[in-house]
Amino acid sequence: MNFGVLALSFCKALLSTGNVLLVAVTALIGQTMSPDPAWVTLPVAFQFIGLMCATIPASLIMEKIGRKNGFYLGNALGIVGALLCIQALYSASFWLFCAGTFFLGIGIGFGTLYRFAAVEMCDKPQRARAISIIMAGGVLAAIAGPNLAIFSQDLVQDIPFVGAFWGLLILYIAAMLVLAVVKFPPQPQQEPNVTTRPVMDIILQPIFMVSVVAAMVSYVVMNLLMTATPLAMHHHGYHFAQSAFVIELHALGMFLPGFFTGDLIKRFGTLRILLLGAMIMLTCIGVNLSGETELHFSVSLFMLGLGWNFMFVSATHLVTDAYSEAEKPKAQAANEFLVFSMVTISALASGWLEATLGWHTMNLICIPVVLFAITVVLYFHKRLVLSIA
Repeated sequence: MNFGVLALSFCKALLSTGNVLLVAVTALIGQTMSPDPAWVTLPVAFQFIGLMCATIPASLIMEKIGRKNGFYLGNALGIVGALLCIQALYSASFWLFCAGTFFLGIGIGFGTLYRFAAVEMCDKPQRARAISIIMAGGVLAAIAGPNLAIFSQDLVQDIPFVGAFWGLLILYIAAMLVLAVVKFPPQPQQEPNVTTRPVMDIILQPIFMVSVVAAMVSYVVMNLLMTATPLAMHHHGYHFAQSAFVIELHALGMFLPGFFTGDLIKRFGTLRILLLGAMIMLTCIGVNLSGETELHFSVSLFMLGLGWNFMFVSATHLVTDAYSEAEKPKAQAANEFLVFSMVTISALASGWLEATLGWHTMNLICIPVVLFAITVVLYFHKRLVLSIA
């Protein structure tokens, strides 16, 4: 694999380290600062609102200024978000903290395009492996994120977790330094008379719809259960270090398969790996429903990450066959907006569902959501096989 893909994988790893760090601490910070228990995960929701707001502009901006400058801009906005969160924690301002996570979300929204940038650096046979390697960079995040959260918990006396956001600031700066040595392929020059399909025609293709549904379901279910896990463990009397360890296992499940998911897709096919991911997610829910020991949380969160990886990498690989080079900006923008708008809703609902319905009911709600994705894939299966071929 070329140097550019490996460098982007490291940039994605730095971004993912920040994301895992945010998962470990944001809901708990919200719990201490929120004026209402129902708003505990509001900072998480603001993060995903920022992500959703960035999805369409990020792709279109990169079309104008290039991938490198676009990623610079995303990291700069992440730096702004980290600084706002630091100030919010020092001043104990819940709403400023929400503003900070909003800017962090925008930075993450730009960073979601690392996987598409990696695809553009490779020939078609190498695309699945490139996406997989980008995701594999998150193994660093799986280890560093929770440990950084634990280390920074009491780094600044009387202000828990503010050290985490100083660490986050350093991660964004480091990503900008790595980007400086990456050479992106030149922007393809579009022929003046090339016609592109309306965005709705692209969206209504079976291959696009299946990829969006798969990515959407994998992220929504993962986000609902992942965000609520530290809260559920706290309610059951577990310490922060225990919930951080569970998040670490979850992140390993998300990113460790990145070393081989691309090879599995190449050997067994995109749709089979996608469906396998959905079945693993159902198994994760079954483990959650069977008990609430630390072992149950650990096993289920690892499987949740593994199922997400198989589904999301497969969905990303699938969607790259749904558009032409000229249609890339609007197709990628539509894909990211549709996926992360639903993720935003799940982030907003997660704290409320855990507080009002409870952990058990949350898991039951996720079952029909995963079954819906499986049904959509099976319904369009024959047409998808022809499209991929």
